[in-house]
Amino acid sequence: MKKFINQGNNDTRSGFGAGLLEIGRNNKNIVALCADLTGSLKMNEFKNEFPERFFQVGIAEANMMGIAAGMTIGGKIPFTGTFANFSTGRVYDQIRQSIAYSGKNVKICASHAGVTLGEDGATHQILEDIGLMKMLPGMTVINTCDYNQTKAATISISNHYGPVYLRFGRPKVPNFTDPNQDFKIGKGVKLIDGNDVTIVATGHLVWEAIESCNQLKKEGISAELINIHTIKPLDEKIILKSIVKTKCIVSAEEHNIIGGLGESISSILVRNNLVPMEFVGVEDSFGESGTPTQLMNKYGLSSEKIMEKCKKVILRK
Repeated sequence: MKKFINQGNNDTRSGFGAGLLEIGRNNKNIVALCADLTGSLKMNEFKNEFPERFFQVGIAEANMMGIAAGMTIGGKIPFTGTFANFSTGRVYDQIRQSIAYSGKNVKICASHAGVTLGEDGATHQILEDIGLMKMLPGMTVINTCDYNQTKAATISISNHYGPVYLRFGRPKVPNFTDPNQDFKIGKGVKLIDGNDVTIVATGHLVWEAIESCNQLKKEGISAELINIHTIKPLDEKIILKSIVKTKCIVSAEEHNIIGGLGESISSILVRNNLVPMEFVGVEDSFGESGTPTQLMNKYGLSSEKIMEKCKKVILRK
């Protein structure tokens, strides 16, 4: 089984900042807007190098979305930045009406997603954002797993025409994907070959799933792992090909199981090949205050929980 090397812990939001700076240097139409969270979104380097292309709108997220939509009419490619909760729930009407409905080329970049926002608690955490955004016609939804992938995704979406929701996080997590990867929107990545169970993971749960596969192997269970960074459009082909072999599947995500990646996968199964499935995610609940590690463990977003669900689903075959 392939071994993945942790190149050092880093936060995915820093990958966004590095990617934004790179595309800013290569394309003068790239502009950045932030809602009073420049440091938290790691947008300072872009701001310092391109002050004429950086717009601080203050705590006015709805206005930020409207401004971004308007900028596209002049050929600009706006990247908006704030917490995931304020990037979606607070401004859903503006995104739907001004961006998605008319297919505006706005990149909605959202940090501090999920419970790993930590001590700020439920009012700042969001576990419903993927569901909100994937329901919008024409919206591309991406959820990256480490620094390298977030940087690559940021660069890739600058070349994609149309609205995009790019979701990443606050905590430092293992950085293990190829720094020179070719990020392809809508294409899942098979990380580990296996025969007994398919694990489909996204975001921070990808590394947890890798650790699960390593432990399951020690127990004689061969797990196949797919990294789904693009939740919409979802790579149905890679999932269906895997379950033909394994005949069961587990989804893993830092999101409510209602409306998330797992729900999208279950729809694929119903329409194509109905096999047993188990879900790892937050089960219809808000978050709460605590350290990221405490919350991941409390809500079952761990390698141990993934292993438990894998064993359960195998028995259902």
